[in-house]
Amino acid sequence: MMTRPLTLSPIHLGMLLATFGTALFSLKSIFIKLAYLEGLNTDSVLMLRMAISLPIYLGILLWLIRRQAHSAVQPAQLPMILLLGFLGYFLASWLDLKGLETISAQLERLTLFTYPILVALLGALFFKTPITAKVGLSLLITYGGLWVVFYQELQLIGDGTVFGTVMVFLAALSFSVYVLLGKRIIHQTGSLMFTALAMTSSSVITLIYFSVWVGFTGLEVTQMAWGWLILLAIFSTVIPSFMIAEAIALIGPTQTGILGTLGPIFTILLAVWWLNEPFGLAHLIGLSLVISGVLLLTLKNR
Repeated sequence: MMTRPLTLSPIHLGMLLATFGTALFSLKSIFIKLAYLEGLNTDSVLMLRMAISLPIYLGILLWLIRRQAHSAVQPAQLPMILLLGFLGYFLASWLDLKGLETISAQLERLTLFTYPILVALLGALFFKTPITAKVGLSLLITYGGLWVVFYQELQLIGDGTVFGTVMVFLAALSFSVYVLLGKRIIHQTGSLMFTALAMTSSSVITLIYFSVWVGFTGLEVTQMAWGWLILLAIFSTVIPSFMIAEAIALIGPTQTGILGTLGPIFTILLAVWWLNEPFGLAHLIGLSLVISGVLLLTLKNR
C-alpha cells in the first residue's frame, strides 16, 4: 500500500520557516555578546559578519543568474532592493549591535521585537492592512508579557540602558519599514533572488562604511572570536535571512512578525544558560504571557 508524501500548505510552511528563522536569529544576540567579550565592538563585528556572509550570498546570486532567475528582476527594482538592503540589514544591524554594547541580550531582544507592533501599526496607517480582534488581542497579551520582562531588565541595568534601548528601538523601526516595503518586491522577484541581492548590497555597504569611516588598522581578532563570528554569519545571518524572506512571501509581514515574538523566549533561555544573565519571577510571568499570546495566534490559524 503506497502512502502519500507529506506536504505542507503555504500557510503552514510559512509559519514553519518563520519559527525556525526566528530561532536561528535568536542566537545572534548570544554570538555578538560572546564576540564582544573577545574585545570586538559594533563596527568590527558588523563588518566581519557581513564579510564572511558576502561570498555565500554572491555564490547563491551567481547560481540564480545562471538559472536565468534574474529575468524576474527589473532594472527599476534595483534601487528599491538596495534601499531595503540598507534599511533591513545594514542600518538595523548597526543600531542593534550598538545597543547590545550597553544592554543585556534579553533586553535587546525584547526591545527589537517591538517591531511586529510597528509593522502592524505602520501597515494599518500607510497600507490599510486590516488588524483583526484576535490579532490585536494576541499582540496585547504577547507584548504585555514582554513589557514585564523589559521593565524588570530596566531595573537591573545601570548606565547605558536608555541609550541602548533607544538604539535597538530604532533598529526595530528600520526593520519594520524593511518588512513592509519588502513584501511586494519579494513576490515579484522571488525570496531567494531578493535576499541574495539585498544581502549582497548590504554587505558591500558595510565594507565601504568600515573602510572609509573606521579603517582596518589595529583590527585584532582572536581565534575564539573567529569561531563566534562564523557561527553568527552562517547560522544567524545567511540561513535565517532566506527563511524569513520566504515566510514573508508566504504568510505576510504581520503574521511573520507575530511569530517572531518567539524570538525573545529563545534568546532569554539562551542568555540565562549561556551568558548567566539573571532570570526571576518577572521573567517567568512575562514568558508565560508571551506563550499565551502565541498560542492564541496558533488557534486562530487552525
